[in-house]
Amino acid sequence: MKTPRMGPGSYSAHKKKPRSGQSQRPQVQSENVAGMADDIIVGRHPVLEALRSGRSFQRVWISKSARPEGSVREIVGLSREKGIIIHDVPRAKLDELAGSSNHQGVVALVSPVAVVGLDDVHQLVVKRGLDAFLIMLDQIQDPQNLGAIIRVANAAGADAVIMPARNTAPVNRVVQKASAGAAEEIPIAVVPNLAQAIATVKKWGVFVYGAEPRGDVLYTECDFRHPTALIIGSEGKGIRPLVRKQCDQTVRLPMSGQVASLNAATACAVLAFEVVRQRQTS
Repeated sequence: MKTPRMGPGSYSAHKKKPRSGQSQRPQVQSENVAGMADDIIVGRHPVLEALRSGRSFQRVWISKSARPEGSVREIVGLSREKGIIIHDVPRAKLDELAGSSNHQGVVALVSPVAVVGLDDVHQLVVKRGLDAFLIMLDQIQDPQNLGAIIRVANAAGADAVIMPARNTAPVNRVVQKASAGAAEEIPIAVVPNLAQAIATVKKWGVFVYGAEPRGDVLYTECDFRHPTALIIGSEGKGIRPLVRKQCDQTVRLPMSGQVASLNAATACAVLAFEVVRQRQTS
């Protein structure tokens, strides 16, 4: 077993380059998101006013054909300042998100709960010291599952939940309801790149475990009595290879039934409460 650094996965089956050009936009990504009608803001002026008012945003979609000038430039600038993810998408995607409303090439997703940045998470990790505990999610796309995981993370005393913007269910009212209110209690960070976020977390002295069916060690053989991050992978493909490569160690649950995998939220609960058990008995 690797020795953890001391300092301040779904558990399911294994599982473009940014456009170059003259635009000064930050790196952008595309994704497929549905079921967010109550949390969508449509149009340049409404999005800009919401940004100025300080509302909590999860992401902004901008048409690939929109010129980076005027209100679009200001939206991009404010989004960059606030650390909001920007997605560069075809106009058809904006049509889908906006429905019959005139989106003018801009749509945004606001959050019913506050979304934090990695700097905020770092402060929590430093404050907790050896008891720091993070849950990191690799492309959990089912909002019910995401809500259940957030509920588990809060119940187990995790400091924060960290997840990528791309191919991940947004923290909308469906997720909020499924979390039974936990989404309002535990910090949630949405990052552009999960592998890079893991590398950052490791620099803080946090030991990163990825949950996999064929993990290196049985979960009860791990020592979680130090700064710990658990990675739970997607419902279908588990942890992606680039994310797995960043893990310090992969862990497995003992499986003996005909179904060789667990729901992501269930696996997260088993692992998270093993962390709790070890720390309460140490």
